[in-house]
Amino acid sequence: MVKTPDEIALMRISGRLLASVFEMLDRQELAGMSTLAVNDLVERFITEDLGARPASKGQYGFKFVLNCSINEVVCHGVPDADTIIRDGDIINLDITLEKNGFIADSSKTYMVGTVAPAARRLVRVAQEAMWQGIRQVRPGAHLGDVGAAIERHARKNGYSVVREYCGHGIGREMHEEPSVLNFGRPGTGATLREGMTFTIEPMINQGTRRVSTADDGWTVVTDDGKLSAQFEHTVAVTATGVEVLTLRTDETPPARRN
Repeated sequence: MVKTPDEIALMRISGRLLASVFEMLDRQELAGMSTLAVNDLVERFITEDLGARPASKGQYGFKFVLNCSINEVVCHGVPDADTIIRDGDIINLDITLEKNGFIADSSKTYMVGTVAPAARRLVRVAQEAMWQGIRQVRPGAHLGDVGAAIERHARKNGYSVVREYCGHGIGREMHEEPSVLNFGRPGTGATLREGMTFTIEPMINQGTRRVSTADDGWTVVTDDGKLSAQFEHTVAVTATGVEVLTLRTDETPPARRN
């Protein structure tokens, strides 16, 4: 799924708009809000302020514009008027946006109020693991390099990596080839080529990597009830390395080590 320079230019627009959604959320006081209220806030911002389409709404029958995954919820948490975000929670907000026919996908785990040191450490390592994966992206590298770097960083810090869910190609469709696993062996998997676009989105667990799906058919939780954290960016392979299409203004990507 190699994109042309014109297509990547359009994806860059979608990515920048999606980054602005997170920058808007950064200014909100999440404690005390219901997850449905956050969903509705994001929907209004995407549609009214940005003139874009929330790409998750209606995808696979999903009725909302984001996933909101609190504490032991790994991914695909469903917005709900009765689920209130509390001081001390960690919550991943996973949001997609379509503009000019191209989709961007990103997520961030927010630490709400006073968060326990163990939870803060998990969130930090999950974000670092994402960047470790992103740093591997360049023409000629392999997808296995990305997954191996993510898993190595997580395990080095005493955490596990969820294997049932992974990153994916993205463009005109939300989910395109290839699958971008969060584990692997260096030098294996698809060879990266300039113009490929995909997401990198490790889900890092405090305890076991094993997960289960709740009765609603969406919400995925850790089997042991321990915390999980996730970060995600949409990236493009460039001639010399990688461009993070959903990069936020408060982020500085770490330099690649030679």
